[in-house]
Amino acid sequence: MSNPPAERPPTLRDRQRAQVHADIHAAAYRLFTARGFGNVTTEDIAAEASVSPRTFFRHVATKEDLLLGAVQRGNAAIASLLMRRPPGEAPDAALAAAIVSRVESFDDADLENWRAAILTAPELLDRATLLSAPDRDHMVELVAARMGADPTADGRPGLLVQLSFAAADFAFQQWVRERGTRCRPLASDVAEALAVVAHPRWSS
Repeated sequence: MSNPPAERPPTLRDRQRAQVHADIHAAAYRLFTARGFGNVTTEDIAAEASVSPRTFFRHVATKEDLLLGAVQRGNAAIASLLMRRPPGEAPDAALAAAIVSRVESFDDADLENWRAAILTAPELLDRATLLSAPDRDHMVELVAARMGADPTADGRPGLLVQLSFAAADFAFQQWVRERGTRCRPLASDVAEALAVVAHPRWSS
């Protein structure tokens, strides 16, 4: 398996764009938490972030994307992390490690702010999945390559991807909904759920 190309360092323009992007998200989370998702407009968010509506839409396509985009765009990060796992590592272990590494990369404060915001939009919560449908085929191809399998003839890569992300999403959804009653970090819950997929424990 060939190594992925090295990523270029971010330019000043990249960093400036990233800061504006972060400011818009932070402003949105504050407003959603204070007023509720349905009571906040894109104009409200732009004003809170001190940017023009035009600048807002250069960074964010829709209001929903403020809550769902960060999670859904994690697919590319997980794929990159999976490609960087040791070539000899078992496919299930490599995929689990890539998913957990991605979850561990979330900033704790940003994650808590996101959680408080999305709880004001329960209709969006079920759509906050770590693997979106358009990216599933790419992930299956990566796992199949690690297995040395043809995903069009062998169902194992697809099943492993489906089960692993279903387990991670289950832990993620539980964490979002029950965080107030639990103190464990999200990455621990995700790792535990993935371990059940790798080593099923269906009886006590």
